[in-house]
Amino acid sequence: MIDIFSLKGKVALVTGSTRGIGHSIARGLAEAGAHAVINGRHAEAAKSGAEELSSRGLSASAEAFDTTDGEATDAAVKTIVRRLGRLDILVNNAGIAFRGGLAETTDHDWDKVIATNLTACFRLSRLAAQQMSKQRWGRIIMISSIMSLIARPTLSAYAAAKGGLTSLTRSLAAELGPQGITCNAIAPGFIATDLTESLKRRSEFDAYIRARTPLGRWGNPDELAGPAIFLCSEAASYVNGHVLTVDGGMTAVL
Repeated sequence: MIDIFSLKGKVALVTGSTRGIGHSIARGLAEAGAHAVINGRHAEAAKSGAEELSSRGLSASAEAFDTTDGEATDAAVKTIVRRLGRLDILVNNAGIAFRGGLAETTDHDWDKVIATNLTACFRLSRLAAQQMSKQRWGRIIMISSIMSLIARPTLSAYAAAKGGLTSLTRSLAAELGPQGITCNAIAPGFIATDLTESLKRRSEFDAYIRARTPLGRWGNPDELAGPAIFLCSEAASYVNGHVLTVDGGMTAVL
């Protein structure tokens, strides 16, 4: 029987994958058979992330670069293709958040969030698609957020960038589909990572999230791996331009 969820022989670049959601997705793709390219801004962290997967008997390597650096990104994608022979999957996961009200958010804050969370994803998708189009097969996944669908105060730049990712996802799905490339997005809800630990420690906020979520808890990073595997696999061969919400039901209820 053919395993339609297998990613054997595929090469997957997951940005911001030295920890948290990105690392869980990279590990999941590797467990499904892909070679996972671990990315981060710091070489030692990327190397350590790749070694952690290799120690599990999985196929992985490291490629350190800052996704907001256009020249470094271009060189890194070329290096991956030269070293591994192909690039089949791109997961645009790297991102940052700035929390501050409208009056406190400077132009610099806005530009930094947009550059990391939106512009870098556009640039990487453009570079990856050049290789994927030659192969007539590819998967691009944007890691968006439920903040692209609903809103909280003090996250205007973050929400705008993630909303932009949703529109970019649909635009690329329309443009790249004829070349055998699908583009979809995953919109996580509140996931317990080191980046959200300070929020989770606030008892009032923690209680609010649990009460607001039908499943009554925060998600964990490993729960993003399955959706990513699905969207990258032949099981999702006819899924294109879709935003898959993974939020425990938060956005489905009042």
